[in-house]
Parts: sequence; structure tokens; C-alpha cells
Amino acid sequence: MPDFTPIDLGPAAPDAIVSAESGRLHVKMYRVADDAITEAGTDIELAREFIAHGELSAKSIQNNQKELFRFLTWCREEAHKTLAQLNLADLNGYKEFLRNPPPEWVSTTKWPRSDPRYRPFTGPLSDASRRQALIAVKGLLGFAEQTGYLRRNPGALVRNVRAPSSSRITRYLTQGAIALALQTVSARPAETPAALRRRARDRFLLVAFAHTGARLNEIVGAVMGSIYTEGNGRWWLDVVGKGSKPRRLPVPPDMLDALRTYREAFGLPPQAGRSDRTPLVLSSRSRVPARITDEAASEAIKAVFADAALAADAQGDGDTAATLRHASAHWLRHSMLTNHANNGVQLKTLQDTAGHASIATTAAYLHKTDNERYDEIIGSASGRGIL
Repeated sequence: MPDFTPIDLGPAAPDAIVSAESGRLHVKMYRVADDAITEAGTDIELAREFIAHGELSAKSIQNNQKELFRFLTWCREEAHKTLAQLNLADLNGYKEFLRNPPPEWVSTTKWPRSDPRYRPFTGPLSDASRRQALIAVKGLLGFAEQTGYLRRNPGALVRNVRAPSSSRITRYLTQGAIALALQTVSARPAETPAALRRRARDRFLLVAFAHTGARLNEIVGAVMGSIYTEGNGRWWLDVVGKGSKPRRLPVPPDMLDALRTYREAFGLPPQAGRSDRTPLVLSSRSRVPARITDEAASEAIKAVFADAALAADAQGDGDTAATLRHASAHWLRHSMLTNHANNGVQLKTLQDTAGHASIATTAAYLHKTDNERYDEIIGSASGRGIL
């Protein structure tokens, strides 16, 4: 069994990272150049310095830590090499490793990293996720070469994973599918206080994403006081988007009702004040208010969709079930923008709401759904006696 001992990639460097199983030291001194411009003497120290050097956002730091933990653990447990010993074949091997990690590297339950049952993967990575993983690895190796830690950078010769892209937005849910998901989570059994909190929170998350079109980290990063009114009957949600740009999003009555129910389930007053810094998205398991991670919020929404897919199957609606099984929180953002675009909301309004830097990005949402196009074309053909 591989050793998944946590690797500290935070700013405070430990003296050594030691295997819990064998007590083996898993770091070696490999700085090559005499005139190296880095203080790093080990691969782990270099990774820590690389992450700190980039002046990254908190989310980017978290993602880089995750990807470099996976990579450095793979170097140690699978390749049995340090960064200085890696070659092009090794890196291409890691590229394929991400496509289908071995079973011993995978756990469908997201255990804390301190838990011995923790595994680095929950399954194979998509092409988009593999691309991001390799970007982090290649960034580390490029930094190692630039600072003189490595003599050469084999990552420069590794081709990026091509992630399929489309100019049209196709990952969206019909209003019927969203309504079914809402019915499903509302009917979820809640026999314990934790289950009641989880049901109310997940229902709020579903409604919030569906109505605001906010990104996952924007909702998770908000606080209770971010939802407020200025006394004119209009309610708003303040979020911080890409590039640390603030914007505020309209909050409809349905979302306010879901918020009040959610807060009451956690023993909080129905309404928060503007100065309330309690996290907006709370852990249902914690006895004190604690923010959940983006990943946990994403999994919560996927669990709602999975339950809704079972309900669709039971109703004989296989198409909706198949769509729901692939859906994520980001699909709700696409759905909200697509529905408003097709209902005549001005693109500039949608651009401001979505936080898009370019209106061309927003314009991708302005299209009829495939079902609407089908009905219009087929209906027209039938009406004119074609075929």
C-alpha cells in the first residue's frame, strides 16, 4: 500500500516529512547549481517556495497544494524518483496515471488528510482536471529550472492535455429538472439534527445557485451578512468574483425563504445583520459555525442531483435522469444565464450579473435550447406538409 503521509506545502517548513509506516525520510538534498537562487534543499521545500512565490489567491494556493501533493507522492511511491531524476517518459507516465489512478489511490469517501483512510483521488480525472494538474506540475518544474534547483526541465517537452471546448453553453438543466431536484432535497429524511441541518443547507445551496448564477467559490466564500436589503424591498447578495472583483446579485423571495429555513435549522435567527461574519455555507456536522470547503459544497449539490436522477428514473424519465447524473453546481450557473438570455434579459445586464470580463462570453448563452429548436423546426415542417 502506498504511503499517503500528508506533505506540508504551507509556508511553515517542517524539519522533515517521515513515513508513518516505516519512519523513512522521504526528502533528499538535490540542489544542483552552485549559483542557485533558491534556499530550497529538498523537493518539498521547493514546492513550498513555488507556491508562496506566485502571489496566488487562497483558492489557487489550495489547488496547487492538492496537485503537488499528488505529484510528489507519485514521485515517491510510484516512480521512486526525486525531481532531479525524472525524465520525459516519467512525466508522460504521470499524465497517463491521472487518467486512471490505481484502486489503492482512490476512495469515494473524502476522508480528512489526517485520516489513515485518506486517498488522493476519488476516481479518474477528466481531461480538464488532468490539464490543470499538469499545469501545476509544469509550473513547479519550470520554477525549479529558473531558480537553479534543476539543470533542465523535462516538463517543457510534455504536451498539455487538450480539454474539449465549445462556443455554445450546453451544460444546463431544464426548469423541470431543477424543480425535481428541489422536490427531492425537500423530501429528504431528517431524523437527526445533523440531517435536518444538511437538508436545509443543501436546499438553500440549490436555490442560491439556481437563482443567482454565482460561481461555487463565490457562494462558499460569502458570509451571512452578505445577504441584505437597503430598505426598498430589494435584497442583494455581495460576492467576490474572479480577480477579487466585488459585485452584488439580486436575491429573489424564494432564496430568502430558503435562507430563513436554513438558518433556523442551525439555531440561528431568521435574518442576519450586515455585520454578521458567520460563513454563509455551514458544515452540518460541526457544533460551532464552520465553513465547508468548495469541494464539499460541490459534492453536496452532486448528491442532490444523484437523488433527483433516481427520482427521474422512477418516473420513467431516463433523459432527465441521465442529465442530472452529469450535472454539477456550475450547471446551475449555466442554466440561470441561459434561461434569462432566452427570456430577453439584456446581455449587458447578464454580463454584470455573471461577472464576465467580456460580453462575448455572455453571448454564448444566447441561444434556444435544443428542444426548442427541434420543436420549432419539426413543427414548421409538419405545418407546411414537408415530408
